[in-house]
Amino acid sequence: MGVSHDTLRAWERRYGLLQPERTAGGFRLYTPADELRISQMLELLKQGLAPAEAARQAVDAVSMTMPAPTVGDPITALRDALEGFDQATAHALLDYLFAQYELDVLITHFLLPYLRDLGERWADGTVTVAQEHFATTVLRARLLASARDWDEGDGPRALLACPSRELHDIPLICLGLALRSRGWRVTLLGSDTPLDTMVEASLALRPDVSVVSAVFTEHFEAELDALRNLAATTELTIAGPGANQGIAEAVGCAAEPGDPVTVARRLTEARKAS
Repeated sequence: MGVSHDTLRAWERRYGLLQPERTAGGFRLYTPADELRISQMLELLKQGLAPAEAARQAVDAVSMTMPAPTVGDPITALRDALEGFDQATAHALLDYLFAQYELDVLITHFLLPYLRDLGERWADGTVTVAQEHFATTVLRARLLASARDWDEGDGPRALLACPSRELHDIPLICLGLALRSRGWRVTLLGSDTPLDTMVEASLALRPDVSVVSAVFTEHFEAELDALRNLAATTELTIAGPGANQGIAEAVGCAAEPGDPVTVARRLTEARKAS
């Protein structure tokens, strides 16, 4: 197609345009869907679009034209692919699901229920550590690929992080995507973030809201003083299953323990009402 390997790797890294398979030696094997995305990207660049926007449109266009997987239940098939270490099939199924369902539905009814089920089966030993890590790594990468350019625009800004020792940031990424679909700009600090660093970021960015998310309540309890310092610099909400009203009252902030889409909706409504 006349595209250098360096350019392809840059498009893969910066924009999530490609999801090549890898050989045992680490060589990339591009799929038919990758080839379609490259062709679409080249055409859009010829039309004068910026690379980031061209990549977004190329991914969306190819996802809409990809044939539906030949399976009865794509969610069961996705589970089997992820837990069978079949990355190519998992990406094809995710292409289909992202094309077929609105983001809110995909997060609320498919991805998060699957991740909860995966965690429960890991806890009771029916899923291995390797299977759990592979599945969450693939899903996390795919969600972040959808998050490119989510800090652009002129909407309100949300600063998102998990506290120290909290490693479960996929719900936080889902919150960021749900906020972005509602017009927010998003800055993600991610998992295991020292909250004094988040204070520094909030002073620099002046976000309209800062959200600290944790699955485990003890990760909030261990950071009460740091959360109070953060609440003194920004409008703060604690979120995730570990959030509760008692901690919120002790800190002086809001608590939103619901699912990410519900939290995004409530933050947006509160912003409009202010």
